[in-house]
Amino acid sequence: MPRRKPTSTRQKKADIQLKRAIKRGDVPPSESQKEIHKPKLRRGPTGTFIGSVPDPAHAATVHAAARLQSSFITLSSKFLEDTKVLASKLPLTRPIPDAVVIHTEDFQDPTSQKFTCPRRPKWRFDMTKKEVELNEEGMFKNWLDQMDRCVLDWQNEFESDSRAEESDCQDGPLSMTEIFNEEFGRMPRSPTYFERNLDVWRQLWRVAELSQILLVLLDSRCPPLHFPPSLASYTSDRKIILVLTKVDIIGPERTSAWVEYLHKKYPHLPVVQVESYAAKQEGAGHQGKPQYEPHLPSSFRERLVAAIQQVHTEMMIPPEKVRLNPQRLSKWKPPVKADVDWDNVMKASDATYDRAKESEEERFKIKQKKGLEFLTIGLIGQPNVGKSSLLNALFGVNKVGVSKNPGKTKHLQTLIWTPDVRLVDCPGLVMPNGVPMEMQALCGILPISCVSAVSSSIFYAAQRLPIEHIYGLEHPELLSTPVLDKRTWRDGVRSDLGGEKPLVWTAMDVLVAYANEKKWFTAKAGRPDVHRAGNALLRALAEGKIGWAFWPPDTDLKTIVANMDDPGSGIWIPRALVIDSDGDEIDEDEVNIVTSASSDDEAAEEDDETEHGGGSQILGVSRFRALSVDDVEEDEEDEGQSTNCS
Repeated sequence: MPRRKPTSTRQKKADIQLKRAIKRGDVPPSESQKEIHKPKLRRGPTGTFIGSVPDPAHAATVHAAARLQSSFITLSSKFLEDTKVLASKLPLTRPIPDAVVIHTEDFQDPTSQKFTCPRRPKWRFDMTKKEVELNEEGMFKNWLDQMDRCVLDWQNEFESDSRAEESDCQDGPLSMTEIFNEEFGRMPRSPTYFERNLDVWRQLWRVAELSQILLVLLDSRCPPLHFPPSLASYTSDRKIILVLTKVDIIGPERTSAWVEYLHKKYPHLPVVQVESYAAKQEGAGHQGKPQYEPHLPSSFRERLVAAIQQVHTEMMIPPEKVRLNPQRLSKWKPPVKADVDWDNVMKASDATYDRAKESEEERFKIKQKKGLEFLTIGLIGQPNVGKSSLLNALFGVNKVGVSKNPGKTKHLQTLIWTPDVRLVDCPGLVMPNGVPMEMQALCGILPISCVSAVSSSIFYAAQRLPIEHIYGLEHPELLSTPVLDKRTWRDGVRSDLGGEKPLVWTAMDVLVAYANEKKWFTAKAGRPDVHRAGNALLRALAEGKIGWAFWPPDTDLKTIVANMDDPGSGIWIPRALVIDSDGDEIDEDEVNIVTSASSDDEAAEEDDETEHGGGSQILGVSRFRALSVDDVEEDEEDEGQSTNCS
């Protein structure tokens, strides 16, 4: 065996620096370094390559999936650091004012009206694919620059309004919150998020071109957020139906108020409310935990089909310009399929219309149907509003994949509902709108893995929800040992200091208290893992484990107080029952709300490793338990989303 050439530590360091320089391209490699031995790869039993180089077919699949991954801006490190400091200093307003429950129109200011959705440029059949794509890319680049300028104007307008409010408040007495705001400053306004991936917008363009009727799905917890002026302008020349989802969360009183508000604001648009899940009958597999299945109640189905039929009837009537011109009227054709069996649509389900039971001839005829042979209905909206869930509820089975994480659907999906009607599911897009990022995170339209400003988001949510009361948290100051005052005082001086100061909650106190409650600590420093706690709270808010909802603008405060279970609780909707991990029912006096043991550790900035503490897992009564998605798949989605949030 040949002797090893002795090398010193200095020589090893020089060799490592040379390799790094060659890797960066600063130094050209030598001839010996160019001849790198590449191991010979062999194919496995399935035909895939075994080795460090991935299979080309698999790499192509991964690349295609990455093309349809949502993309957002990256917040600056200064903004993250400033909001983290302010979240630990600014106090939370307790009790929460009743006015917070009303959704104001502050987000619909004149600056918000400048936000638009990109429209597909005009094209001709004689254009090549490359020409069409270059035309779309150029238009989209100009649109991004325009939207970025609108976001800056929107942020600057907020700062000027904040200064004006501070000058107006100087005349009267200041509250505790205003005193802290004057001392430490206000929480800066975060930029609004919107989709920045052209390939995702192309999915919306394709669905809009295919569909004659569009169902715009709105989360009933805050419908104006999901139908911004940009989307309203984009669909102004189309036949649309507004569909309120998740009405089982907010209750009939709020639902009726939002329906009345939408009818008043959009009198020409029909509004329908739906529920997409129903509880399964208890069986051996329940083990004390409620399970849900896709189901659309008959009353909601009748209203939805009646609204579609009404819009279809309107589209069969020629426009007034055509009716006044006999020559044009003789050549006019309706833009939709004329003959539709609505009785079949009312009874349609996966069992009544099974493609597998059809003959080969009928299957071939349906496959050849194009254009007006189908009444095409598209489902569009922002992420996590329930498009795929409604699609499954219409069929009564899981036809398309659903997930608790926003952005599960990556590509448009076309399903045959009846021989006359087909449905098109569009991926969710975050529409441009004048709303802060924290509001978007609260409503669940952003993937939690893409929310880097956890402290700011929790501060925004805690100003509207009594999170410390919901979870029964203990203030961190109560857990610390009081420091004895060993100073000497003159007679009568110390008594002037007063008694104990009242405990004031901050957003950081909520995160620390929740991390202590769940026994989540960082492995290296042993501090409470506030990032993991923040991610868990945001997931609970987005998934509906913490019930909440706004009231429409101009709602009478007496109506709100009459329907409020707990005064001063903000937008929180208390749950009547929670289920323990052992399957036992727990009174809400003991546990106010459900918690999630699953969370995201990727946001840890200082300590990546976390210590998983004990404690029983508490599962809640939530209709999202119907989403049977493996934990491994959810983790893979989170990792993929976190790499594309820039």
